[in-house]
Amino acid sequence: MAVVTISLLIIVFFPVLNWKVFENAGYDGWISVIPLYNYYIWLRVVKKPLWWYIFLLFPFINVFVIFLLIVETAKCYHKYDLGNQALAVLFPYIYLPYLGLSANEQYVDPDQREKVKKTATREWIDAIIFAVIAATIIRTFLVEAYTIPTSSMEKSLLVGDFLFVSKISYGPKVPNTPVAFPFVHHTLPLTQNTKSFVEWVKLPYYRFPGFSDIKRNDVVVFNFPTGDTVALKHPNQSYYALVRQYGRERVRNDKRNFGDIIYRPIDKRENYIKRCVGVAGDTLEIRDQVIYINGERSETPGKKEFKYNVQTNGSPLNTRRLEEYGITEYSMMGSPGNYIMTLTNRNAERMKRFANVKQVKKVIKPNGYWEPYLFPFNTNYKWNVDNYGPIFIPEKGKTIKLDTANIALYERIIDVYENNDLAIENDKIFINGKETNHYTFKMDYYWMMGDNRHNSADSRFWGFVPINHVVGKAVFVWLSLDPNDPLFGGKIRWNKMFRTIQ
Repeated sequence: MAVVTISLLIIVFFPVLNWKVFENAGYDGWISVIPLYNYYIWLRVVKKPLWWYIFLLFPFINVFVIFLLIVETAKCYHKYDLGNQALAVLFPYIYLPYLGLSANEQYVDPDQREKVKKTATREWIDAIIFAVIAATIIRTFLVEAYTIPTSSMEKSLLVGDFLFVSKISYGPKVPNTPVAFPFVHHTLPLTQNTKSFVEWVKLPYYRFPGFSDIKRNDVVVFNFPTGDTVALKHPNQSYYALVRQYGRERVRNDKRNFGDIIYRPIDKRENYIKRCVGVAGDTLEIRDQVIYINGERSETPGKKEFKYNVQTNGSPLNTRRLEEYGITEYSMMGSPGNYIMTLTNRNAERMKRFANVKQVKKVIKPNGYWEPYLFPFNTNYKWNVDNYGPIFIPEKGKTIKLDTANIALYERIIDVYENNDLAIENDKIFINGKETNHYTFKMDYYWMMGDNRHNSADSRFWGFVPINHVVGKAVFVWLSLDPNDPLFGGKIRWNKMFRTIQ
């Protein structure tokens, strides 16, 4: 909260830099110290319409308006060139007092200064800079557009959906890497692996207050938690999963098959979208594909899909009817007429009415069957995607007891996400060099799962999502394009456009 207070104080009293500028313009300098009134006078000094004041009251947008006021103030001292205006915006704490105090600078009333005609090139440059700054502020602090690249959220969200993600719902984050190429994520356009950001300027994690906390069943966009390390020839696979499969030495040294190994800061890791099924402080368990939170059955919204075994009388299924029902994930298994299909409950009932279908049976892995590639990758927790847990989701300020069994659940949190030195020696746990049997969490964590439960790489595969990885809340689909159809042959899914996300 101290950061918010300091930020507000900086904005409220920012015009104090104009003390001498105000005096040069014929106003009392002490007015620059009076909150709110100081901005009113600043607008009068630069002769800008007073309706600008309305935008000064909106968080983040007011920063952009202040930039404009700084530029207009520089123009009052004959600073029309792009270089001086850029210096004024980048270094206002030096530049504005200099303008007011320097004997070499003279204030000119905006109504009396000469009209400077800009070249066409300068007009374009100014327009581009204006657009880039405005769009950057909007996408960093207010709302950003995303697309759905995989089927992990079908049928709630489809591959080819274009959606808006609200940054202000949970509070926008301060970028960890503020110096970056605009409008791209981690890689420069037209290159394969060139970073779009610089790492020598880093900011600590801070989230401004939002409209709400993350709630169960929200559809959330977040930075991939285990995406800190990436094998460039397998950018969409978890580096740590590759290490478990092939061994650390091979992954790091076999450049031909795995490429270079790079590190990415939090805000430049891949963006994932899943449904939050468990919040900080919850105990989550999956029993035969049903989620239980704190011992009670949890009914999640959205159109959930599971794998089904569909058997016909030996004849093939009618693919046209499957397309009509939106059934796209299926394959023949073994003998003719034996299919594995990904279906919603509704489509499973529809399949039973097909004339040649003899059986539709949900595929459920039994309790006790172990899938070792699931988090926490430990023999003490022999879980599978359909029967998982119970597992406690860490909450800020909550203290838990640690032992050599449950440390597998929380070691990445302690060691990586919360930046401690964790060591286990002779069945004893050491944190920052001190032996201990407990730990108090510093952040809230969340459990994210896809609605397409058997085709989703989610928390079951890589664990908890820290609050500092959360980007925003998915709120609205504004366009939906079918990647498999031509432009004039059904590509635009009109019935899936302009819908809120449930």
